[in-house]
Amino acid sequence: MNIFKLGIKNVTAKPLSTGLSLLLLSLGVALISLMLHVDRHLKEQMSSNIRGIDMVVGAKGSPLQLILSAVFQVDVPTGNIKLSEANSLLRNRLIDYGIPLSYGDSYESFRIVGTDERYPENYAMQLAKGSLWSQSMEVAIGAAVAEKTGLNLGDKFQGAHGLSEGGHVHEGQDYIVKGIFEPSGSVVDQLILTNLQSVWDIHESHAHDEEENHEESQKLKGEHEEHAADSADHTQKNDDHNHDEEGHGHEQEEGVEQDYEEDREITALLVKFKNPLGLVQLPRMVNENTNMQAALPNYELNKLFSLMGIAVTTMNIVAMIVILVSGISVFISLYLSLRDRTYEMALLRTYGASRGQLLGMIFQEGLVVSISGFVLGIALSRIGLVAVSLLLKSEYHYDFLGGGLIWQEGILMLITLLIGFFAALIPAITVYKIDISKSLSDA
Repeated sequence: MNIFKLGIKNVTAKPLSTGLSLLLLSLGVALISLMLHVDRHLKEQMSSNIRGIDMVVGAKGSPLQLILSAVFQVDVPTGNIKLSEANSLLRNRLIDYGIPLSYGDSYESFRIVGTDERYPENYAMQLAKGSLWSQSMEVAIGAAVAEKTGLNLGDKFQGAHGLSEGGHVHEGQDYIVKGIFEPSGSVVDQLILTNLQSVWDIHESHAHDEEENHEESQKLKGEHEEHAADSADHTQKNDDHNHDEEGHGHEQEEGVEQDYEEDREITALLVKFKNPLGLVQLPRMVNENTNMQAALPNYELNKLFSLMGIAVTTMNIVAMIVILVSGISVFISLYLSLRDRTYEMALLRTYGASRGQLLGMIFQEGLVVSISGFVLGIALSRIGLVAVSLLLKSEYHYDFLGGGLIWQEGILMLITLLIGFFAALIPAITVYKIDISKSLSDA
């Protein structure tokens, strides 16, 4: 007599009730497993990307938006800040160093970020090919950028205005690829890095083109007035006046050029403190005494994680309710099945089956359903992870790495087995107390 095979046949004898129990159990397991993996991955990814960054300085606005745009490159910036103000802040004795960031253009939706060599150094980036930029319009690209765009060393491309596809292309201004970074799992994988001068040159050229178009329009508009001035004496006076204006305009042009050098802007500044005292003093000083805004990545991320935690906890509670309902379904299925099989159990006892064997068969049926539900739920969660990974990659160019088992899933498996065990407990006790003679006579 093979009790194990008999238990398996009892489970598959009623596919509808067994299937319903499996479906509920697997959905609950899949939802909890998916939430655990997404929550773990996002926290690890965000925590790794803020390493070496104690404070982010940018234009006034939402602190969280500033962190998301400057550190994780997934949001639009709050605006620009003056380079002179940023440099003035960097002279503070509590600051170890600052990393400037300037952006606003992209290539095939990958951001072009102007910065200095300390930015890739902060993430311990290693070059797979080539070198870093040495002059304006030279770039080093992340591994994900190289993979998707097909760019290689020496290739040239033109950036587009805006942080997504569809912006105005800066024609005649070619970037050249000088280096390609190795994959790191950090935000740099998704970026095109260059120096600050490249970003300034691009936008200065764009502004110059707009100014020329405006001057041409004004020139055409003023032609009628020039033709109306036909007096020679008036013309002479105008010539003298224009000569004075030309000299004055030349002086103004030189002054504007100097002001422009002083008024260069960057998008954000990533700051590293020398000691914890900077964390206490500098954010408040920046927010209260300057036109800039200071945001603390750890503080803002903790608030974000708190909000995420509420959502994850809510989803997990819903999933646990689904799992408990599936346990009740397993219990009802086993109890009703046992009631219909009372005569069969009595016969098994008369043919030599012990109470322990019958107990093992009932518990086996409950555990087979729970183990099958857990395995199916893990498989469904991995399908969900693939879907989330594809979404993150298409929307934010982030790779969702890793799909192996985590220790929390071991606890989830234990909970699932306990539910199967307790679902079979009452039917098992009923089998243990079965009256053989009464059951056979009632039949």
